[in-house]
Amino acid sequence: MQTKGHPVPAKKVSFQDVRDEVIRRIQDRVWPQGTLLPTEFELAEEFGCARATVNRAMRELADRGIVDRKRKSGTRVNTAPVKQAKFEIAVVRHLVEEKNAQYRYSLLQLEQIPAPAWLSSRLDLPNDAQALHIKCMHYADNRPFQFEERWINIAAVPDVLHQDFKETGPNEWLLSEVPFSNAEIGFSAIATDATLTEFLATQPATPVIQMERTTWFQNQPVTFVRMTFHPGYRMSTSY
Repeated sequence: MQTKGHPVPAKKVSFQDVRDEVIRRIQDRVWPQGTLLPTEFELAEEFGCARATVNRAMRELADRGIVDRKRKSGTRVNTAPVKQAKFEIAVVRHLVEEKNAQYRYSLLQLEQIPAPAWLSSRLDLPNDAQALHIKCMHYADNRPFQFEERWINIAAVPDVLHQDFKETGPNEWLLSEVPFSNAEIGFSAIATDATLTEFLATQPATPVIQMERTTWFQNQPVTFVRMTFHPGYRMSTSY
């Protein structure tokens, strides 16, 4: 399918294709600031893709502050784009390989348990909720890179019970298999306890960065994870 002056490629259209084309049209003033964009249905028909693909592209543009999405009012090009810091939910293996290091993963513990009271309270889970509790290590050139402790809401991801996580870690499996609609991320500077001292090969009470992340899909909590990085790990973002 073609649009006036804008041929759409015949290959399968990804959300990145839609996102980049929308950005190009905004930059080229095809859609100036304040313009009401076509509906998701109209864009999906134009690009020959699923409406969900357009929705994901528009969510990312909204997160960047490029467009403003309002229910029942549609999506407009922002008149004053807002700069926002962005943290990517990345596969740990990719983080290691980007440092030109060899990645290795080790499963430490996997158990199905009743969701602890603190987790049920935090995620608003029912009293009989079941969770998969996982501890694992990620290494870079056989040096400790990250200690991961994760709880997965089994009701949200029943297929997780068929995974043994011996070869592939929960971080990578979840990002490839389970969609999420929103996430909450927090960072803390902590001192290593006995467990972290052992697995990160540090001195006791060494200062390290710990990230806590919760993800949801359609208002249902999927997973809560604590990822603790080796001493000296540097985290950066862009906007």
